Amino acid sequence: MRLIEGISDIKAVIRSQKSMGKIIGLVPTMGYLHEGHMSLINMSVQHNDFTVVSIFVNPVQFGPNEDFERYPRDINRDIKMAEAAGVDVVFSPSVSEMYPDGYKTYVDVEGITNTLCGRARPGHFRGVTTVVNKLFNIVQPDRAYFGQKDAQQAVVIKKMVEDLNMNLEVITCPIVREEDGLAMSSRNVYLSEEERKSALILSKSLFEAQELIKKGETQKENLLRYIIDRIKSEKSAQIDYVEIVDADTLDDIEFLKGRVLIALAVKFGNTRLIDNVIVEV
Repeated sequence: MRLIEGISDIKAVIRSQKSMGKIIGLVPTMGYLHEGHMSLINMSVQHNDFTVVSIFVNPVQFGPNEDFERYPRDINRDIKMAEAAGVDVVFSPSVSEMYPDGYKTYVDVEGITNTLCGRARPGHFRGVTTVVNKLFNIVQPDRAYFGQKDAQQAVVIKKMVEDLNMNLEVITCPIVREEDGLAMSSRNVYLSEEERKSALILSKSLFEAQELIKKGETQKENLLRYIIDRIKSEKSAQIDYVEIVDADTLDDIEFLKGRVLIALAVKFGNTRLIDNVIVEV
């Protein structure tokens, strides 16, 4: 496995692989890899000839009061995990490599970036789509892998790929959870022991809502009220949003029908966590 930091260097490697007819898989990450990332990496290694994992904490998707500086980083650990999984290249550029002096070009997907996380984090998805577009141009993957935990991000990237006629397949992989149900996230390391226990209310409330739907509940407001009340039972929880939308378009819905996304974002202390489930009604 190779660690590559320069854009021109990885482009040369990709040209060589494509000249041999190799199918390229890309797993974009911000590093501090966990089992959620590894599920994406394993999928890529299994289904492609050549896998690239990018590790880049993208400053453009962080707001002024967010956690860019303290976002967890451990590149040496990440490299060992990637190598053990059979990754061919870890691409880990510097900020100046990705955004040199004079950089002025950004990618903006309209509409669907203004809801859910986009409402509370203005500019966040412009940063995401810009860096992902750059990675797609640099690596030229045939397939790219993203996690369902970032459900809105997956929808936004699929829309970008469709609208810009990009020649790749975006694959969304299931959420990976801790044994107690907490969705895996690099930000979980920020949680105190007490906050970690309180955060379990997120998956519990989502799974309980799923059970209510199985029993016939299709009224959006009833489900929202139930989830919000359950989360508020934990005094340390500060709700950003709890929403129920169409899973494919993120459009608002009144009644549950078809593929439905139940998504939430909640802060425990200074740590903002997201989680979601998709239900078929």
